[in-house]
Amino acid sequence: MQRFEGTFRGAGGLALFYQTWHPPRQARAIALLVHGLGAHSGVFDNLVSPLVARDFAVYEFDLRGHGKSAGQRGYIENWSEFREDLAIFSRLARDEQPHCPLFLIGHSLGGLIVLDWALHFPALARGIVVLSPPLGEVGVSPFRIRLAHLLSRILPRFSLSTEFDWSSLSRDAEAIATAQQDSLRHDRATARLATELFKTLAEIRDRAAQFEVALLIQHGSCDRVAFPEGSRQFFASLTHPDKELHEYPGAFHEMHNDLNAAETIADAIDWLERHLPPSNT
Repeated sequence: MQRFEGTFRGAGGLALFYQTWHPPRQARAIALLVHGLGAHSGVFDNLVSPLVARDFAVYEFDLRGHGKSAGQRGYIENWSEFREDLAIFSRLARDEQPHCPLFLIGHSLGGLIVLDWALHFPALARGIVVLSPPLGEVGVSPFRIRLAHLLSRILPRFSLSTEFDWSSLSRDAEAIATAQQDSLRHDRATARLATELFKTLAEIRDRAAQFEVALLIQHGSCDRVAFPEGSRQFFASLTHPDKELHEYPGAFHEMHNDLNAAETIADAIDWLERHLPPSNT
């Protein structure tokens, strides 16, 4: 497979890093991946090879304030910046692969970004896959949430450690060690990002009945970062008939790097294959 990397200009002209992988044959579809808070596009390595092997062109970028992209770590002024960044990058992918249907895959924070984008641009995606989306209670103390709301109004760039518990990431000790040693990961979140996240979370839940895109939700039953009950409730509120919820017993937050990674990835690819247009199967 061929790999390319570069930068594009996101909202406000901010330089954002991206990378792409392409199969040796004509791609059948685009898989655009969006990572979670504190992560970067490289955390999806386990997904890339299986997708490319099925003739998907894979597109990934580092969110603003993450990885190799510019911007203060863990900061956004407004959620619309995430939405516009994704809109620009999805346009780049569609321009490069004009005959391919577009699928979006988002993990955690990336899942919220993808769901929000799909609510605003439902006609542009063939389907959406979200892993461990924070759609309900999250592993952050109520005190920290209240503090973020206060600081967002007066010190929006104020940054705190998320005090992330690495053991909640995966049951795979090697995956945890790799994540802890990854210099591109960070544990910073600003007050404004926190308030924008919770505001968007509420808006997505309130608009569940308006969701019009085929959707697969994958969640671990033992996720202590984004509790699975939020996904269950959101799924129950969806009225679009093409929806699936897969819950994995015992699985933690980063399922694509957990002990059940092979099952999670196989289920996602099977769902993508079933949602390809007949001319692309």
